[in-house]
Amino acid sequence: MEFLETVEDPYLWLALGLLLAAAEILVPGMFLIWLAGAALLTGLLAWVLPIGLPIQVVIFAVLAILMVFAGRRYISRNPISEVDPMMNRRGVRMVGETAVVVLEISGGTGRVKHGDSEWLAKAATSEEEIAVGAKVRITGSDGAVLVVEAV
Repeated sequence: MEFLETVEDPYLWLALGLLLAAAEILVPGMFLIWLAGAALLTGLLAWVLPIGLPIQVVIFAVLAILMVFAGRRYISRNPISEVDPMMNRRGVRMVGETAVVVLEISGGTGRVKHGDSEWLAKAATSEEEIAVGAKVRITGSDGAVLVVEAV
């Protein structure tokens, strides 16, 4: 227990705060950053005020609880919005654009060329047949398969 009696150095709290902040960067989850803030504030208070380790631990615990609840409240009131919500949804992004049939769509399935790539495609209605070279409009996607209709 001698170690705990000598651990009144505010630099340990500051180091813990920086370590928790680095851990938040490595494993993002918006939780450790609040604990990092509580540790940094505890370190600053321990640096300014002559307080012992038990009080420092209590201050850290209270600040950690307050900061986690304040952070959750802030995040719920200010949600993070995506810059491009369809970034990883290429099929949905192409809705409304035209493509050219490269493998006849019969029986409901075929292939179309959009830009410089070919995509599996299915007709909007299963009995629709579309010949090679015809232009189609992309109306949606089903996973990696484009849903198309004749133009």
